[in-house]
Amino acid sequence: MTMDYKPAIHFNDVSYSIEDNQILRSITGSFPEGKITTLVGPSGAGKTTLLKLCNGLLSPQKGEIFIKGKKISDFEPVELRRKVGMALQSAPMIGGTVYENLALPMELSGDKLGKEEAESLLQDVGLEAKFLERKITDLSGGQRQKVSIARTLVNKPEILLLDEITSSLARTSLKEVEELIALINRKFGTTIIWITHNLQQALDIGDYTWVMMDGEVVETGESGLLRAPVNDRVKSFVQGGAE
Repeated sequence: MTMDYKPAIHFNDVSYSIEDNQILRSITGSFPEGKITTLVGPSGAGKTTLLKLCNGLLSPQKGEIFIKGKKISDFEPVELRRKVGMALQSAPMIGGTVYENLALPMELSGDKLGKEEAESLLQDVGLEAKFLERKITDLSGGQRQKVSIARTLVNKPEILLLDEITSSLARTSLKEVEELIALINRKFGTTIIWITHNLQQALDIGDYTWVMMDGEVVETGESGLLRAPVNDRVKSFVQGGAE
């Protein structure tokens, strides 16, 4: 991918395997700082593994990863997780209230989340302050996902990793979360890396796209590439052909 932007994350010949199963093969490339990059491709392409490498949940067996020019291995784990946040499809929550869930990241580091700051976080994700005392079990899927994103924003991450966060949402909630992520990108300049199976979503929301297959990055560029891919395998994937 040719870019005029600084890389937020750069992969240099990165590979990852589990026993004899090669998950990622010699990945080289960069995610542009301050932009939204979507990751698309068939199931089993290695997308989630790639995302987990970005915040140290996994470590590559080969190659190097750089976060804002610094080797990922040189970060303290807490420092890295603050810089690189992650929200998942399942939006895992602890039992209790929205406030208790929002406060969890700071409690784990020995700090306390003030109510005003918690209300501000909810406002950032389009929820009213009254939701602070709402039980997690009383929230809709879209509301839970917004709380999950708000919790990720507690540490003010410079980079936000998203793994299929809208795949189980109804259309109205899906659009609300898409608009929220676009707003976070614009308002805070947050770099977004978003795994999605929804190609129209990748076109609508992404500045750039990586298409992954069989542990490799087979085509990258501005998200419009999905309308007219060059690679034959990507053409087949986009047209709904089996891979």
